[in-house]
Amino acid sequence: MIRKAEAKDHAQLVALYKAVARIPDGIARTPDEVTDAYVSGFMQKAAADGVEFVYEEDGVIHGEIHASRVGIAALAHLLTDLTIAVAPGCQGKGVGRGLFGALLAEVGERMPHITRVELFARESNVKARALYASLGFIEEGRLRGRVRNARGEIEDDTLMGWLRPAPR
Repeated sequence: MIRKAEAKDHAQLVALYKAVARIPDGIARTPDEVTDAYVSGFMQKAAADGVEFVYEEDGVIHGEIHASRVGIAALAHLLTDLTIAVAPGCQGKGVGRGLFGALLAEVGERMPHITRVELFARESNVKARALYASLGFIEEGRLRGRVRNARGEIEDDTLMGWLRPAPR
């Protein structure tokens, strides 16, 4: 079941993010960087001015997605800082696609002021970039030498953007 995140989800989200961070290049953070403060921070930002969904099965959260606005008038139409985490055992089973579907449906149905959603993905994360492209995200550019991967190598980060379709 996909639903909006709630404050009571905090502890499970810390555990989820730590599990995903243990996968080499699973997310940009290491397990030690997944703290209560980090999770509280993105949950508060999403609750105040963004969107956050979780995938829950039998009371256990196996996936989460969030994005928020940056609080600058010139960027009021933008959701950014998008992060998705799917439990290792649920990857490749449609959970990420479902979470993205919920996020984009929320934007389409309840957030008419949002016309752009953006995310970053490592160049080597071909599978994730293919998923994002299948959802309508377009690769718009590369930030050369931006990210250090789990092997200690520096690689490019790709900027991908989704634009609200023009009304017909």
